[in-house]
Amino acid sequence: MNDPFSRNIQFSSSGIGCFLTFILIAALLTSVGLGWVVNGFIILILLIPVAIALGVVGFQWWLKRNLVEADCPVCGYEFTGLNNSMARCPSCGEVVQITEKKFQRQTPEGTVEVAAVEVDGPKGTDNADAKTVDVQVLEPGED
Repeated sequence: MNDPFSRNIQFSSSGIGCFLTFILIAALLTSVGLGWVVNGFIILILLIPVAIALGVVGFQWWLKRNLVEADCPVCGYEFTGLNNSMARCPSCGEVVQITEKKFQRQTPEGTVEVAAVEVDGPKGTDNADAKTVDVQVLEPGED
């Protein structure tokens, strides 16, 4: 099917066709007065690295303020968590609340925590079987 009315003009995207397209776009922009488009594009290209650098610096600042490294109140394992959040100790599995740059054990309402300290008998006595234990009852939420 040879249709004499279907003749198309084709530009090659390589070589001279690419160069002519660039010249045509540049001439259009300078004749119409769209220099502000080019300036805006250049400013946008320059602002992208600045925005990335500010984002990285801002994230590092936020991380320094909110990253807490402390010991687990149950087993003493040192680990890291985010401030004002909850975390699980990787060693003992205890769920701790991270507030004010320290870890606090979460206890259900009405639970009484007991801290037991082993104390040896007086010096010079033979108390091999007897142990004295001092027990202190803490209010809920106190450590």
